[in-house]
Amino acid sequence: MAAPKAKLSNGCEIPMIGLGTWAGWQTQSVQIREAVKTAIDTGYRHIDTAFLYKVEDIVGAGIMDKIQDKTIQREDIFITSKLWQTFMAPEHVKPAFQKTLKDLGLEYLDLYLIHKPIPYKYVEGEMIPKDEDGNVLFNDSIDHADTWREMEKLVEEGLVKTIGISNFNHHQIHHLLDNCSIKPAVNQFEVHPYLTQTKLVEFCQKRDIHVTAFSPFGSPAEYENQPPDPPLLQNPKIKEIGERHQKTIAQVILRYLLQRGISVIPKSANAGRIRQNFQVFDFELTDQEMSDLKALNQNWRVYPFDFDAKSRHYPFFEVYD
Repeated sequence: MAAPKAKLSNGCEIPMIGLGTWAGWQTQSVQIREAVKTAIDTGYRHIDTAFLYKVEDIVGAGIMDKIQDKTIQREDIFITSKLWQTFMAPEHVKPAFQKTLKDLGLEYLDLYLIHKPIPYKYVEGEMIPKDEDGNVLFNDSIDHADTWREMEKLVEEGLVKTIGISNFNHHQIHHLLDNCSIKPAVNQFEVHPYLTQTKLVEFCQKRDIHVTAFSPFGSPAEYENQPPDPPLLQNPKIKEIGERHQKTIAQVILRYLLQRGISVIPKSANAGRIRQNFQVFDFELTDQEMSDLKALNQNWRVYPFDFDAKSRHYPFFEVYD
């Protein structure tokens, strides 16, 4: 069974469920390669990755395995990657993109996102550059619109079909919309029942900017922020809803997001959970169940990115809700 797709503002289509490949840098390479292959065999046609994850070569190898065994052709699969914060100065955008493309072993990307709206100073070989006192080195002089113009050139050159953003707030989106030739087609940010982001989702959707949710389960394996009690995947209300539909808590959460028109990229290296996460198109939540899930909102972020808070571009000083 193929996952349904959403049409983007440029006419391209994005599958409503994909495999997220951020699994922590401790995850074994073979696990990620096998996860990609399992996902494709299951029916996933969207793979989400990023330079930050340090796995693009492994992800690309898994994709190539499934192309070579004729499970898929390149045009069957939607590949997303992201421009890291050290490469947001205009002169670094294309070289960073080309490195991603080479590591993935692809001739083009389907979607390329600005990973976060917080530019770092470029320091050769440093993912998060810091001074002698351990302070992050920002480059707040960079205008997002200048970075975006370089992203637009990638589209014009046929290197990527669609461009978008990630973790941008509504003020930052407004700035891009006022200064772009190609508007952002996607905004990827954290959304789950403890962080429903109702107004930001509606803001994007009203402007034909598709929303993709990362960390839909509240990333139980690695919290940057202390989780509420109970953790999302132990919430009794969600469990009760799942029991009515004979579904797991995780499946209910994914269904909740999908019914809001939000695509999802749950991450897992476990074959059983990868398959289970895909089994969310054979049931529907009622209006009351959707309201009950919305009421669980606590404006709690797994990833507040506190280490970026000293940048003038930090997007989370307020919850737009």
